[in-house]
Amino acid sequence: EFLMWHALMLTHISQFAEDVIINNLLKGIDIDDAYATGSSLMPQKKNPDALELLRGKAGIALGKAVGLTATLKGLPRAYNKDLQEDKIPLFDAVDTVKDCLAIATGVICTMKPNPEMLKKALSPEMLATDLADYLVRKGVPFRETHHISGACVRLAEEQKISLDSLTLEQLQAIDSRFEADVSNVWDYEVSVERKSSIGGTGKASVLKQIDDLIAFAETLK
Repeated sequence: EFLMWHALMLTHISQFAEDVIINNLLKGIDIDDAYATGSSLMPQKKNPDALELLRGKAGIALGKAVGLTATLKGLPRAYNKDLQEDKIPLFDAVDTVKDCLAIATGVICTMKPNPEMLKKALSPEMLATDLADYLVRKGVPFRETHHISGACVRLAEEQKISLDSLTLEQLQAIDSRFEADVSNVWDYEVSVERKSSIGGTGKASVLKQIDDLIAFAETLK
């Protein structure tokens, strides 16, 4: 069971590492030099070595958990000498997860966001669901608005323009229930704040999640 939790934790850390690697590539964040190395060929490049190593550990962890599970599946429900094979993956898992958590913590505490580059990476197409939600707020069932929003995306692609460049007339040609206030949909901050449910992206929701995590961490001391 510990190996399963270990594999799941490293899977989450691996996903986090991949997100940071991508944002590092897009210059959306700056990774501290303590967790990166320079390129032997390209002087402008910063290789996220620590994150790549974290990402690689998840596959190893999963393999060890599956390996021990394969040993267990053929055993009767009692102790057998086969079970001595759990010691090596278990002890290794304890050391690995401690090291990975320490590295991930260091990366998070020292990396710096680049707001301008992060904003530059935003795309109006990210707000296609918000376009569907706009009509939902006007009483249209989501099963309809999903298709309507899809038609808007398709039209923008055919016109080779961004989704937010569609005129009110073009939107109304797809569905007459679009009104002038549809322009408010193309506000990224408003989109984020609308997700205010538990676990959502709204600022109040995020701060609540942080407070809950801090409170939980205090119970572990």
